[in-house]
Amino acid sequence: MDSIVISIGGSVLLSNEADINFLKNFSEFLIKFSGKYRIFLVVGGGRVARDYIKKGRELSIEEHDLDKLGIAITRVNASLLTNILKISNKEIPLNTDDAAKLSNQIVVMGGTIPGHSTDLVGAELAQKTHSRLFIIATNVDGIYDKDPNKYSDAKQLKTVHIEDLIKQYGINWNSAGSNAVVDGPALKKIQDSQIQTIVLNGKKLDQLENAILNKPINGTIIKI
Repeated sequence: MDSIVISIGGSVLLSNEADINFLKNFSEFLIKFSGKYRIFLVVGGGRVARDYIKKGRELSIEEHDLDKLGIAITRVNASLLTNILKISNKEIPLNTDDAAKLSNQIVVMGGTIPGHSTDLVGAELAQKTHSRLFIIATNVDGIYDKDPNKYSDAKQLKTVHIEDLIKQYGINWNSAGSNAVVDGPALKKIQDSQIQTIVLNGKKLDQLENAILNKPINGTIIKI
């Protein structure tokens, strides 16, 4: 059975727009596809994590410890989802090795260690589980030439080569709470592992379904 890894931003699951109905619909969506695929879900920290990190930075907490705060929030978010799903793991894995060993049809986890974003965790998990597809489910319709939340003339990139993204964003980890669509270390892992990767809007479950079924999507395909 093929495996699929989805890295979903906390801003998708727990934004103002992501109400109880979305959480229910998303859970039902995962359960539906778990009959055909093993699904590994990596949950981000979102606004709550960024708020904690921002306040901690203002209080002069070290960057390493700020990252730990963010990771703790991702695991709380993951735990919320496992309790909704009920058929997934109850204990949140601390690393991708532990997650890959679980036998559940749906495996949910959060962050792992400082310096590893949940997108990097997702790419690492996709490599270890030999997954057919890695989906980065964010709160925008893929990758743009500039931030679509700031610039009304931002243009969506339907396809983009991994090398071009690395040239633009680099491969280094910047700081705790970074809000890049795909961060540098995750890009490097995708390139090294030759992982088929799609970036799309996780709030649009029809697009998530199209990606899984290899149908046309409103998103960005990262070419390796």
